[in-house]
Amino acid sequence: MGKKILNIQEFTKYLNLTNIKNEDLHIVNFQNEEDLLLKSEAVTIDFYLLAIKPPFYKNLVQQELLEDQSNSFMYVDCPHNSIAWDITPPSSEYTIMVSSKYLSKIAKNYNFTHYGSHHEALFLTKEEETLLWDLYKKTHDEFTKQYYSKDIIVSYITLILSYTQVFYDRQFDTRSKIYHKVISDFNSHLEDFFNKEESIAGLPSVAYFAQKSNLSPNYFGDLIKHFTGSSPSEHIQDFVIRLAKNKLSNTSLSVSEISYSLGFDYPNYFARFFRKITKHLEVSFRVERPVQYIPA
Repeated sequence: MGKKILNIQEFTKYLNLTNIKNEDLHIVNFQNEEDLLLKSEAVTIDFYLLAIKPPFYKNLVQQELLEDQSNSFMYVDCPHNSIAWDITPPSSEYTIMVSSKYLSKIAKNYNFTHYGSHHEALFLTKEEETLLWDLYKKTHDEFTKQYYSKDIIVSYITLILSYTQVFYDRQFDTRSKIYHKVISDFNSHLEDFFNKEESIAGLPSVAYFAQKSNLSPNYFGDLIKHFTGSSPSEHIQDFVIRLAKNKLSNTSLSVSEISYSLGFDYPNYFARFFRKITKHLEVSFRVERPVQYIPA
């Protein structure tokens, strides 16, 4: 498929799906599909895709089974995500495909709509499974009517997203043992980044640490904030400030040397960053020559 980005009509045709009714909306019960494409290299989509026990699950491995765990899971893909699959014929499974013009304003309220990795799926409890299967079925039933209501379908999708947010929060808590290791690893990776001997080219991004944990930036960010109360960016900034204060107080390094050692190209940028985070300078800068500060 190359780099081509598939719209809903192109994607459904590629999957060999039937009963295509609308270029901006399609809902599938895979129990009704006989000629589904069972294997594909990664393709990129330009729409939102919500799926419960979707056909892209063969290689999905659960790290920990819980006592009340159901056999269902769901995930959401957003425009420009790439998906690949190698599956066995699905049984009863629903997938909702909806154009961004219908959903983008709603989806922007939920970080999980941009997780985009199957290992970040939402693993449902039995109670959650019952509730979400019912909502997917209602959405599909409305879509199969001769004169369906787009507004009703979007309302169902919005409700699914609202419950999904609650269930992701629950998943963070019930899988806390797994995720506490992610937090611990984040702290270690943060220290390693600034302890490496080679020169630092700029401050590390959230995406850098998310990749270290094999998670998408949004999922990684939600996880860190859920357990610590602060975003990864805030943790990075706080860590840099602590390093800066320590070097300013306990070394003979100049401001220029400290700024370069922390990944800043110019001392002025370092001064602006320091003042922005701390709100005021809490220690005196030792300078070898006057520094022209740029107003924040």
